[in-house]
Formats: sequence, structure tokens, C-alpha cells
Amino acid sequence: MKRIAPIALALCLALPVHAQDDPPAGEGLFNFMERMLRDFMTEAEPQLRELERGLNAITPEMERLMERMRDATQYYPPEVLPNGDILIRRRQPGEDAPDPSPDASPDAAPDGEEPFEL
Repeated sequence: MKRIAPIALALCLALPVHAQDDPPAGEGLFNFMERMLRDFMTEAEPQLRELERGLNAITPEMERLMERMRDATQYYPPEVLPNGDILIRRRQPGEDAPDPSPDASPDAAPDGEEPFEL
């Protein structure tokens, strides 16, 4: 019995002391998510930098493409003729783009004209 008392005392002293309350569950989860985000950013940073370099490299080509797309408003939509020819008619200066109506057929020529055939 004399040996059991010191062992029990040593075991009681070895238990952790709770000087502070545990942080709220939400705060612990917030810290965990913050660490996860920091780790992700650390690992993803080289790939993000490479993506940025690639986007900077294609920016001039994209700007040229956008400039050409603005010019596409000067033309009517393409028309496919029965013989397989494709007509792309140019709009007259000052002529606005027509509103697409559901009853207009896609093969109809602008202004209700018949498509020109050879």
C-alpha cells in the first residue's frame, strides 16, 4: 500500500493542467481553415505565377481578336445557299443590326430578297 500512494500521486500530477478554457469550436475551425488556405496558397503560388505569365503573353493576340470581333457587326449573318455557297453580306454604313425574330428563316436574305444564285 505504501507503494501505491506515491504512484497514484505521480499519476495525478502528470495530468495536464487546464489553466484556460478551450477556445470555442468555431474559432478552432476558423484557425484550421486559415492554415489550410495558407498552405494551399503556398503550394499554388508557382502555378498561379505561371498562369499569369501565360495570360500576359496572349494579351496582345486577344486584343487583336476582340478588335476583329467588333468589326463583325458590319456584316449580316452568313447565309448558306442550296448549292452550298456561303454568302456574307456587308451592312451599309449607318444601318443597324436587325433584331432577330423567331419567324424569320435563317436562309432568308436581308430585306426580304431572294438570295442570289448563279
